[in-house]
Amino acid sequence: MVIEDEKAIADAIAYALKREGYTVEVIDRGDLAAKRLSETRPDAIILDVMLPGMDGYDVLKKLQDKGQIGVIMLTAKEDIVNKVLGLELGADDYMTKPFDMRELLARLKSLLRRMQAVGEKKEPGETQLGGVKVHVARRSVVAGEHKLELTPKEFDLMALLASNPDRVYAREQLLDLVWGMDYYGGTRTVDIHVQRLRKKLGPDHGEIIQTVHGIGYKASGGYSEN
Repeated sequence: MVIEDEKAIADAIAYALKREGYTVEVIDRGDLAAKRLSETRPDAIILDVMLPGMDGYDVLKKLQDKGQIGVIMLTAKEDIVNKVLGLELGADDYMTKPFDMRELLARLKSLLRRMQAVGEKKEPGETQLGGVKVHVARRSVVAGEHKLELTPKEFDLMALLASNPDRVYAREQLLDLVWGMDYYGGTRTVDIHVQRLRKKLGPDHGEIIQTVHGIGYKASGGYSEN
């Protein structure tokens, strides 16, 4: 789904995506996109920030209970505050206008490939860390009695850490393994996603993701695999 109010840009993106074999839906208002996203679940959305009716950040907030939808944000704003806000609200990647169409396509392919790869990494089974259950094939995480609604990157990060309990990952390693070498968001992106994961895991389970000071993060807890 392409959510962009500048017709020339939306048409160019849609044309490029269709040439690559994607099925594309274009929506030019944030409020209409939010309504449509309550009815359907695209694999990914390319989302402009400045939209009539509802801005891209509010659209992202509406997506937080939709689960596994990849998000690439587009904006004319270049300051870091807006980039961090988009990432904190669940965006997986961020591009500033004007952008190269080839780079956008490459980033979308990389995002979809990583989402698929995490789902195929293991045979169907369940990893449990303390009271948190991670089912890779179903792309689901349950903390206690509650199924968590995670963005694709949040799930990929949780699945990686849970699959190797007590292994310490440097921030640069996590950035490479979860976001890919072509991602330019910096290690702050990792910290933001860990904070979001801990918040969603809640006070009873958030301590499963532990900070290793000066290095990065690890998952720790009673481990079992079915």
